[in-house]
Amino acid sequence: MSSLRYYPILALGATAAIVGYALLSRKPKRSSELMEYEHRTELTRGGRIIDGTVIDVHELEETETQRQAILLIYTYDVAGVSYEASQDVTHLRQFIDLYSCRLGLPASVKYDPHNPGDSIVISETWSGLRRSPIRAQSRPVAS
Repeated sequence: MSSLRYYPILALGATAAIVGYALLSRKPKRSSELMEYEHRTELTRGGRIIDGTVIDVHELEETETQRQAILLIYTYDVAGVSYEASQDVTHLRQFIDLYSCRLGLPASVKYDPHNPGDSIVISETWSGLRRSPIRAQSRPVAS
C-alpha cells in the first residue's frame, strides 16, 4: 500500500514531461533563407580568403514553384586540393552584376578553415567578385 502514494507523483512528473516536450517542440523553426543568411554572415566574419575562378552562372527555373534560382559556380584550391562549388545568389541579386561574371574571371573566395569545402563568393557585406576588364572599359567616364 505504501507504493500507491507514489502514483500521483509519477503522474505529475509524466504530465510535466509531456507539457515540457510540447512547449519545446512548438519553438518556431528557422527558415532556410534565415539559415543561409546566418551561414553567409559567419563565413564573412571568420572565413579565410583565397583566389578562385568563376566558371559559370546558371539561371534555373523551377516550373512547379515558378521560382528562378541563380547559381554561381566557381573553383578554388586549398592546400593542394581543388574544390568546385556553387552558391545560390538568388537573394543577392541587388549586390551582383550577372553580366560581369564571365567564364574564367578571377574571384576571391572565403572558406571555412575547418571545412575548406564550405565557401562563399558573395554575401550582403562582402564580395569576392571582380569586374570584367571588358565590361569596365565599356562604361562611360563622367567628366
